[in-house]
Amino acid sequence: MTLTQPSSNAVLRRTLLYGTILAAAVAVGGVIIGVLVSGSRGAIGAVIGAAMAFVFLGITAASILFANRFAKSDFAVPAFFGVVLGGWLLKFVAFLILAVLLRDQPWLDPIVLFVTLVVAVIGSLAVDVIVVARTRMPVVSDLAPSRRID
Repeated sequence: MTLTQPSSNAVLRRTLLYGTILAAAVAVGGVIIGVLVSGSRGAIGAVIGAAMAFVFLGITAASILFANRFAKSDFAVPAFFGVVLGGWLLKFVAFLILAVLLRDQPWLDPIVLFVTLVVAVIGSLAVDVIVVARTRMPVVSDLAPSRRID
């Protein structure tokens, strides 16, 4: 039995869609609050925070979707985990670089950036929970059933 796509692909695509909607909503709300709190510096911080959260959410889902294309055999499973781990390492390094580069910039409000990023991350966790809770996945695995030996 061979499958063309793992059943997790639909879940990941839905996560990307809802994550995009969430990031847009957080960006709009963050810009409004950021402008009220500290003017254009707050708006810039809110947009950057929402964009960072969207990119980091997208890297995880996209790396798993990409890796699923190659995980068709037992020999490709290490490549699958290598791609996913590489995505996580990419996110970690990108976050550290952005944190250092944006730390003392006079053109953005770091508090608005931080709060927007935290709200977006908590929202993306909620999106993950909602998508998985509403997904109807088969109880059986995508793998072919093994033979029973009596």
